[in-house]
Amino acid sequence: MTEETPGFEEKPDVPSGDATGDAAEAAETTSPQAEEVPADRAGDAHAQVAGLTAQLDQTRTALGERTADLQRLQAEYQNYRRRVERDRVTVKELAVASLLTELLPVLDDIGRAREHGELVGGFKSVAESLETVAAKMGLQQFGKEGEPFDPTIHEALMHSYAPDVSETTCVAILQPGYRIGERTIRPARVAVAEPQPGAAPKDAGSAAKESGTEDKSADEESGGPEEG
Repeated sequence: MTEETPGFEEKPDVPSGDATGDAAEAAETTSPQAEEVPADRAGDAHAQVAGLTAQLDQTRTALGERTADLQRLQAEYQNYRRRVERDRVTVKELAVASLLTELLPVLDDIGRAREHGELVGGFKSVAESLETVAAKMGLQQFGKEGEPFDPTIHEALMHSYAPDVSETTCVAILQPGYRIGERTIRPARVAVAEPQPGAAPKDAGSAAKESGTEDKSADEESGGPEEG
């Protein structure tokens, strides 16, 4: 006979229908929640990206405005420097011109002394040193006999007529002119001569006519042209 152990009964491990249904219901209940969480997170990410993009655009706009302000200030500063430098040069030129203008009578006396042969000895050395210093400061002398009269740089003190000039010409320099660079500090004082009134300049036709007349007179004096 087989002895059976009391209290132990073997039962197969078969899941019941109720347990299977509970698991399915749990899966159906949790599935929608699992799908909704990533969608919410994606929406938050898009909102953050949009906010960061707006902040970046604002930063770029502010940077562009600050850059334009800096460029404008730099241009104004450069213009200010150029204006100051131009004014400084102008003030320097005016000061030098004022000083040299006061020395012009002395330079005129030196020129007259040189013309009369009185520039000798120690006075000659001092005069030449003064002229050298004035030249280093930019003083230039101008005005020569025979040059055309220019009212912008010449001052006519004497006037006459001459048959040997074809335009108003400086025939004598009474006082030389002086300039510093392009600035004239004293015009040259000159005597001018104009063409003789009524004297018409000879043109090419009259010159040829006179030449033909002279050739004809020469042929008549020589007995006419030789015959071949």
